[in-house]
Amino acid sequence: MELLTFLESNESSTDISDKMSLIVRKALENDIPEILEINNYEILNSTVNYDYEPKSLEFQLDWFHQKSSAGLPIIVAEKDGKVIGFATFGPFRPKPSYQFTIEHSVYIHPDFRGAGVGKRLMEKLISIAKNKGFHLMVGGIDANNLNSLEFHKKLGFQEVGKFLEVGRKFDQWLDLIFVQLPLG
Repeated sequence: MELLTFLESNESSTDISDKMSLIVRKALENDIPEILEINNYEILNSTVNYDYEPKSLEFQLDWFHQKSSAGLPIIVAEKDGKVIGFATFGPFRPKPSYQFTIEHSVYIHPDFRGAGVGKRLMEKLISIAKNKGFHLMVGGIDANNLNSLEFHKKLGFQEVGKFLEVGRKFDQWLDLIFVQLPLG
């Protein structure tokens, strides 16, 4: 199952995504330390990622190799040579009838939220999913992350369900909202 977490975004008038210095591209192995930094920040500081313990470089490299071997995309947003966000998708569930549904994750470095980076990543990820013939993209969003919920709705996702107290982190129960986007 794909990580059930998403960016905290607050689209604003400061949109760096259209400037020439922002590049959205396929992730490379040497991007993994910066992806790890973004991922671990969320684990330690937010409820957008329901993990408790930071991941190791070895874990993140294994994640990269497994996804790459399976033909699953990992894309990054790069600005001035630094990875400032990443997005990916993977199988929604392991049973064969779910093979046309994918679950996505998108994370943005905290210094670059609200600048259009997440939108650029998601537009590219959705395009990749459509080109691969997937039917539906889903995502799980922590119910307290209203910015991410609004961000996804602006991209055409619809809220389709809410699980109450499905997770626990930082001594609080967490509700999880599921969203979906038909792809074609």
